[in-house]
Amino acid sequence: MSAPRRPQLPAPPPRTPQLPLWYQVTEALRARILTRTPADPLRLPTEARLAEEYGVAVSTIRQALTTLESEGLITRRRRHGTFIADDAPAHPPIHVLGTLDTILSQQAGDDVEVLRREPVPTPALLAAHFPDVPDLVVYERLRRHHGEPLSHAENHLRPEHAVRITEADLRTAPMTKLLRDHAKLPIARIDNIVEACAAPPAIATLLGIPLASPVLRSTNLTYAADGTVVDAAVIHYRADRFQYTVSLDLT
Repeated sequence: MSAPRRPQLPAPPPRTPQLPLWYQVTEALRARILTRTPADPLRLPTEARLAEEYGVAVSTIRQALTTLESEGLITRRRRHGTFIADDAPAHPPIHVLGTLDTILSQQAGDDVEVLRREPVPTPALLAAHFPDVPDLVVYERLRRHHGEPLSHAENHLRPEHAVRITEADLRTAPMTKLLRDHAKLPIARIDNIVEACAAPPAIATLLGIPLASPVLRSTNLTYAADGTVVDAAVIHYRADRFQYTVSLDLT
């Protein structure tokens, strides 16, 4: 009789000295939980086994598990072990802490539908960000998590950058990653404003929520190293399925 299959845990992201080690392990475990298959067991390995697999101290594993437990992703039962929670949230919080790759990896497992990709005259509201650019290419996408609508995004790109990004690309990676890796742009900064608002009718329909329901609207400007705007985006998130947290290290 063969031994039971041990679930394969993803390797932690490359070690980043500027990031707390517990945080890097937390994100690796989060990816394991959110991308599991129905065949994977709900019970996680022991703390000692996890520490061995990730090459860290048991105390680091405990700190990571405490974070995941506080978010409702796991439950810990004394003398029984650690289990993925049956009522885990539909989507994890987005934590704004770490490298660009660490943050973008939090969207692993999401499904993306490209609703539109077409050239449009530069909107008046964006003209100041794209001087002397008469036309932009707009991308409209709907992101789902486990089949449920999570967010709607609309990105405006310069035509010379848009030609390097296909609809197929957008189904596999976030726009910022594609601008960096496919369009080969040196991304230097992202300005982000998050605010609550009532869902416009078209957005409410796409997100599957009642008209005028509260949503979180994220307005983003992505800058290249030379100071030019390479992406202007507006993203609407379902307020009942999205949490946005910021951690400030004041040491």
